[in-house]
Amino acid sequence: MGQFRVKAAMMVCSSAVMLAGCMSDIGGNANGEDVVAMQSTGGNITPSKPTHSEKINAQSEIIQGLIARRSVLPAGSPFSHVATAVLAANARSAESELRAAQLRARAASKNWLPQIGPNISLNSLGSIVANLVVEQVLFDNGRKKGEREFAVADVEVAAVALATDTNARVRTGLELYITAVEAREKLALASKSAKDVGHFEWVMQQRVQGGVSDSSDLNVLRQKLLEIRASQSASSEAAATAIAELNAMAIGDLSAVRGLSRLPVNANLAQPLSVTQSEAEKIRAIAAAKVDRASQLPGLSATGTIGENSGGGLTVKADNLLGLGTGDRLRAIEATKEAAGRRVAQATEDANRQLRKLEGEIAAKERQASEAAALTAQAKKNLDLFQAQYDAGQRQVMDVVGVYETFARQQENEVSLKYDAVRLRVAMADLLGVLADGSAI
Repeated sequence: MGQFRVKAAMMVCSSAVMLAGCMSDIGGNANGEDVVAMQSTGGNITPSKPTHSEKINAQSEIIQGLIARRSVLPAGSPFSHVATAVLAANARSAESELRAAQLRARAASKNWLPQIGPNISLNSLGSIVANLVVEQVLFDNGRKKGEREFAVADVEVAAVALATDTNARVRTGLELYITAVEAREKLALASKSAKDVGHFEWVMQQRVQGGVSDSSDLNVLRQKLLEIRASQSASSEAAATAIAELNAMAIGDLSAVRGLSRLPVNANLAQPLSVTQSEAEKIRAIAAAKVDRASQLPGLSATGTIGENSGGGLTVKADNLLGLGTGDRLRAIEATKEAAGRRVAQATEDANRQLRKLEGEIAAKERQASEAAALTAQAKKNLDLFQAQYDAGQRQVMDVVGVYETFARQQENEVSLKYDAVRLRVAMADLLGVLADGSAI
């Protein structure tokens, strides 16, 4: 009898080893990495079966939608160059979360297989009894299926999180670059203003020394010149800081990158990532509700024991005992499905509100920038007229300085509005998740 038990145990152990070997061949290699291997047979090279992760990607509408997204950054543009450098240095912590979710999904895809494990106990006589237990679930009210669906939905949630993280990183890099470009343009304006006002200050100094003008006007000009130089220093520091921060999060030096790109983005270009995330979370919540509901009801499983107390039979058990509150618990679980659907509707509403707001702000900023450009042109005409009148002796230096201040202020306002509109377009592209190609992510 003892020999029979030993042989039976050896057979079960051998089956367990064979089963583990089969399981290791499903969906990946021994290191847990999904690879597409090429098998050569008789000189013909054919691709191996798709991995479990590839099957999930092919069957998931959410993941396919993410892959189909295309970046709105023009190829070869300064924005595209910045995005490439920023993503190349990305730590991609969200990718690790996605990888973990893929492994959990692959593990859950095998939860219908028998489970084998030891059972060691100390009997009343003080001796140790070791058994090998094999259990196969026959009926579980859909719990195993719910666990598989939850794991797949978890992969979708992680995929959306990766896309969101990637787009947010690109947006951060672009905003730093835009800040640097804007500061450089304002620095150029301030440098030009410092040169022109410095000339006016020299003229006024000569007039004061000649007794033609009052020294109070010279003091006013010197004060204005100091303010311009302070603005010049602030712009220089802002540009240097933005570039230093950008280089810290990018691979390579981006100091030499120049220019802007127009982003052809609109609200209908893609589904906002926040809505996609809520949809993935809804699917996961429904799967979790299925698992929770199944745990409230009894299931049937077959169990076999090999060892000192060999045997087998059917077992009916439940994680939670039935009671007067079971019905309410089941109704509460069903209510979570409705709540998940309502969260999707709320996320859609919030995203639409943000898109409408961004659309209005972009239109307003671009209109204001266009008006500011027209006002700048008019201010330049006024300045040229006053300059001509000054050269003819019809205007005083301070008259020309006043008009020049208006012109310089209008130039700076035009620059600020122009870059504000660009930032808003970047924000909309981030909301829609189109700052990076989905296939590249």
